Amino acid sequence: MKLTTRELCYSAIFICLMAIGANLTSWAPFLAIPIGGVSVPLSLQTFFSILAGLLLGKRVGALSMIGYLLLGVIGVPVFAQMQGGPFVLINYTGGFLISFIFVAFVTGYLTEKKSNFTKSTIIYVCLVGVMVNYIIGVSYMYLAMNSWLGIEVGYLTAWVSMIPFLIKDAGLALVAMVIYIRYYRLFPSISPHLKPKY
Repeated sequence: MKLTTRELCYSAIFICLMAIGANLTSWAPFLAIPIGGVSVPLSLQTFFSILAGLLLGKRVGALSMIGYLLLGVIGVPVFAQMQGGPFVLINYTGGFLISFIFVAFVTGYLTEKKSNFTKSTIIYVCLVGVMVNYIIGVSYMYLAMNSWLGIEVGYLTAWVSMIPFLIKDAGLALVAMVIYIRYYRLFPSISPHLKPKY
């Protein structure tokens, strides 16, 4: 799969943004919520993975998330709390990391599929991205805690505990919509897949 220089640059930018968004709690430790005896850090990664899909499309957006994941797996400390290595993926937040690939792909796919975008359509696409993130992430967290991590947590409890994060990411979906609209108004000639109509 051949990428242009512009696409490679965009991918690199989003890999950096994901690393920055993952480590908010490194500078502000209070931005972590205790769940079942562990702390889940607040991040901007869902926001950036949705933007990757919106702005780069399904192919480049998903590849940028794969690049971010691979960078962390080989040991570069780009995951939350400046962590790296393959063992991060088997932790209770590993599902959220894996989900970012699907978030970018799904939002990019829905963006490319639409021929006429409205603000409500963009919000819908962003919220679908949020739900993809949480369905994969919470299900994986529940499985990890109740299986190899030995922490008994109910599936409903796992979802309820993620409500603060879900509200935060749903709110940031609105911010993603605003950025998406402004991007195409400022740079209509370099849109990678389509131009929205309002």
